[in-house]
Amino acid sequence: DDWHLHALDLEIDRTTQVGTANHAYIDFMSVPILYTPWMNFSLNSERKSGFLSPSYGSTVNSGAEFSLPYYWNIAPNRDATITPRFMTRRGMELKTELRYLDPKYAGIVNLEVLPNDQLANLDRSFMSLKHQHNLGRGWTGALTLERASDDNYFRDLSTNIGVTSQINLLRDGMLSHAGAYQGMNWNFSARSQSYQTLQDPLAPVTTPYRRTQMLLNGARTVNWSGNNLGPGAVLALNSELVNFSHSGLVVGAPSPLPNARRFDLYPSVSLPLTPLYGYIIPKIGLHSTSYSFDNSTTTQPDINRTLPIFSVDSGLYFERETNLFGSDYQQTLEPRLFYVRVPYRDQSPIPVFDSGDIGFGIPQIFSENRFAGVDRIGDANQVTLGARSRFFEETGIERLRGTLAQRYYLSLPQVTLPGGIPPARKYSDVLASIGGRITNALTLDSLWQYDPQLKQTGNFSLTGRYLPAAGNILNVSYRYTPATLIAPVGIKQIDASAQWPLTGRWNGMARWNHSILDSKNLETLAGLEYNAGCWAFRAVVHSFATTTSQHSDSIFFQLELNGMGTIGSNPLDVLKRNIYGYTQTTQIANENNLTEPH
Repeated sequence: DDWHLHALDLEIDRTTQVGTANHAYIDFMSVPILYTPWMNFSLNSERKSGFLSPSYGSTVNSGAEFSLPYYWNIAPNRDATITPRFMTRRGMELKTELRYLDPKYAGIVNLEVLPNDQLANLDRSFMSLKHQHNLGRGWTGALTLERASDDNYFRDLSTNIGVTSQINLLRDGMLSHAGAYQGMNWNFSARSQSYQTLQDPLAPVTTPYRRTQMLLNGARTVNWSGNNLGPGAVLALNSELVNFSHSGLVVGAPSPLPNARRFDLYPSVSLPLTPLYGYIIPKIGLHSTSYSFDNSTTTQPDINRTLPIFSVDSGLYFERETNLFGSDYQQTLEPRLFYVRVPYRDQSPIPVFDSGDIGFGIPQIFSENRFAGVDRIGDANQVTLGARSRFFEETGIERLRGTLAQRYYLSLPQVTLPGGIPPARKYSDVLASIGGRITNALTLDSLWQYDPQLKQTGNFSLTGRYLPAAGNILNVSYRYTPATLIAPVGIKQIDASAQWPLTGRWNGMARWNHSILDSKNLETLAGLEYNAGCWAFRAVVHSFATTTSQHSDSIFFQLELNGMGTIGSNPLDVLKRNIYGYTQTTQIANENNLTEPH
């Protein structure tokens, strides 16, 4: 027996299903590791108030740490976790998490307070609220509030790159309604959205606009008798009214950003024709946008822009039985043609409030607008040709798929984002995608953007995942994005992670995320896990970049006693985030019905 729970006296109350122990301690390998003068515990799965397992750890930023969480079971639908966290370099921090759940609303509140940080010499805090509410009759509400005391709060006090890399803390309130009226399905929403921007002094960014927005979208299908080719015409209406205001930091602009009100209206009609062998969907719409500017922030006159949009999306379905590598498959061939016509309008006087490049992938190349948002509506007289082929087993599993697509400009587009350059040739780069579940254990996915004129690669990504069994996982990905005028810094990164049995009861975990262009590690992790059946031990070293010149290093040690809890710093969240498919070895043992003496 490797560990025991000892108590001077132990009382078991079967009526209340609670056990109580006085002067209790746990020994591990005959060494006492934890003592408590009094403890009680539940005999079933019901929640109860009490102290949770303490955690220990060490980081470069905060020194040695000790946390002792207290769980408060306030009510069946409410609870709180209060965690004092002592850091040798900074002092005592108090973290509180409150959760509530009712039939019509739910939410979570987090509050962290560190008075008089001994290293930074200032009071520090963080608060967040996330609330959702069902108001009835199709009405719902949501509220998100986040606030940090200073720009470096997460970089100094968090060990999670997903948190430390946060730049904009959201403050968002939304009211929405969904329902039917006059034969149309309507969706309405009103929201106010702003951000607290946490700045890196070596790489400051422009703060986002504050947005007050109203959306109204509707759709209706008009049916007619005797139609066997589709459901009928679809009438749609998308509208938006949004107010933009800006009062924060502006980087790279000679003057303050303008405040404005934007109204956008886009009614459209489409006619989906969907026989069994394919589809054709003609669509026509009128996109109208007006801008009213605040004269106190700009001398820009008001702007109105109206653009007709016509598109036809079409495709065919072909199938055949085939044999590949000695196995029988059903192969599909799915050619697709997508045409868009949008006349040119000079949009250079329109500021860019919330629009950007939509990117260049398979879904984007078949879209009406090559920009995200409505501040830019791309002029278009273009055809996109593509084809997809898929291989299916009899069970329906897609083993392999390949897609090829290219856009052809019947007239060269001219609309760009500020600083952008319009295409100078009659065709786009070629997009190719190959992927699938190659075997039951191996999954591959790739996307290749190729310039046939310059004979060079644009964007490229390759991801492979090998998972022969729980606890045996290998992930590898490579990503390349060249530098452009708009994004002068390119990307060339490799990311590999794994969890694998080493020998006997030992398992290894690792991740390496490396920027080849900078010769810099963005995030690294190495760990060992030992599973003895009735207990498990984990040791993890984790490092990640927090700014362009700083990084955070952490060490985790955790002892898990099956049926009792854990002792030490918890690395499980870090492991699950860094290693896709990570599984605790204790869970693997339970799945395989492994039993060990206790």
